[in-house]
Order: sequence, then structure tokens, then C-alpha cells
Amino acid sequence: MDIAAKRSAFRRLHETGCFVIPNPWDTGSALMLKHLGFKALATTSSGFSFSRGLPDMDWAVPRDMALAHIAEIVKATDLPVNADYESGYAHDPKGVAENVRLCAGTGVAGLSIEDNTGDPAKPLYDFDLAVERVAAAVEALKGTGVLLTARSEAHLVGYPDAQAEAVKRLKAFAAAGADVLYAPGLRKADDIHEVVAAAGPKPVNLLISGPIGISVADAEALGVRRISVGSALARAAWGGFLKAAREIAGPGTFNALGEAEPFGALNTFFREHGAKS
Repeated sequence: MDIAAKRSAFRRLHETGCFVIPNPWDTGSALMLKHLGFKALATTSSGFSFSRGLPDMDWAVPRDMALAHIAEIVKATDLPVNADYESGYAHDPKGVAENVRLCAGTGVAGLSIEDNTGDPAKPLYDFDLAVERVAAAVEALKGTGVLLTARSEAHLVGYPDAQAEAVKRLKAFAAAGADVLYAPGLRKADDIHEVVAAAGPKPVNLLISGPIGISVADAEALGVRRISVGSALARAAWGGFLKAAREIAGPGTFNALGEAEPFGALNTFFREHGAKS
């Protein structure tokens, strides 16, 4: 598909039902997720950061490195891609708008902007500024077809009365023109339902990064349109790697390597479906 077709397809995915948008961290993982039947992909800032030996905090991955990675994931398959664009790599609305235009230029079908400042002493942008930043991103994306997801990080940063603050902000983000609303950190059905009701009729993205007792069917019944897994797949890969490496470094045995995906299966897949040099 060309870029316009990807963006149209991505928008249609948000119209009915509920779909999972998994988060690859490199070309190989993107290709495998497409092969497994997923209809769209999303980047993960933390999954990519860890692969570069960097923390996922305060733009440790600089903007241009992030843009190059986003472009790599876009190029990896013909699926629509949503970019985890953190807080837009700028504090002021004008800077957010400029950087959002650069992200759209990578060919993404969507991107997310969050209200996390990166400052532990003041983790969220002031309410009015947070809304202005979303409005600036909306204006920057006009006419592109790129879907804007506005995120409130109140739950993740431990903000006082996080649910009420997240709902308040998501309502304002929707009024400012955001296409999709997202409050990562929701774990209870009642909280999810409240966010869906507050966002309505705009679609809500739910983060499920662990076994919280909610299935895709459960999320759909609550009105969720899109589920992402954030860094969870990357961390699952790290978990398998560390389990085997710790066993080798400790008792000096190799039992965990028996759980690895067979070499032949991976090699055959990438021979048949891999990136072309």
C-alpha cells in the first residue's frame, strides 16, 4: 500500500470492533508480527531505547534517532504504523508542531503525543499547556490523514487522583481535535469504562502490558477500540535472553536454551519473508 492507503486503512480499523496493535522494536520483529496476522503496528520508545543501551526517559533517544527508527519500522512492512512519539521532543506547542510534521514525513499512519514532562518534580505539563500542545499537533497534521493519539500519563507518573485527572485531560484533548484517546496504566474494568465513556464517540487505546485479567473480547465489551502492548514484547524477549544468560553465568548449565525458537524455523522465515537487501 502507498502512504495514503495505509492511513485510510488505519483509520478504518478504529471505526468498529477492537484490534491489537503490537509493538515491534526492529525490522525482524515487525516482519514476524505481520506474518502472525496483525493488521497494524506501533513503535515502542522503550523497546527501541533498550536495544540501544539507553533508558526510556527524558528523550535519552534523541529526536533524529527516534525518527530514523520510526522510518525503519514503517519501511519494514506494508502495514500501517503508529509512532510512539513520546512528548513530541519539545515542550512548547510550536516545537511540538514542527516535530510532529517531521514524524508524519516518515510515512506513519498515526502518532501519539503524551503529557509527561520528563521532570520527576513536575511530571505532567500544566493542564492548559498540555491542551495547547495537542491542539498544535492537530493543526500540524491537518490534511495528512495521520491519526493523532493524545495520551495522559497521570496513572503512570502517580499523579494524585490520577483517574479523575486523566479523564479531565482526555476530554479536553478530544475537544482540541485528537482522534484517539489513551491513558496508559488503566487496569480495572470500571476505570476503563469511565475513560471510554469520557472519550466517546472517539476511540480509546488500552495498554495491556501484562496479565491483568482482561482479554481482547473483554476490552471490546468495555468499548475499547485498540489495544497496544507497549514494551511488553521487547521485555518478553529480554526475559528469555536473561533467563538463559543467567543460567549460563551462574550454574553453568544450558537448559533454558531448550526453550529458544529453533534456528531452522527463524532462518526459513527470514529467507522467505525477510527484508530484501
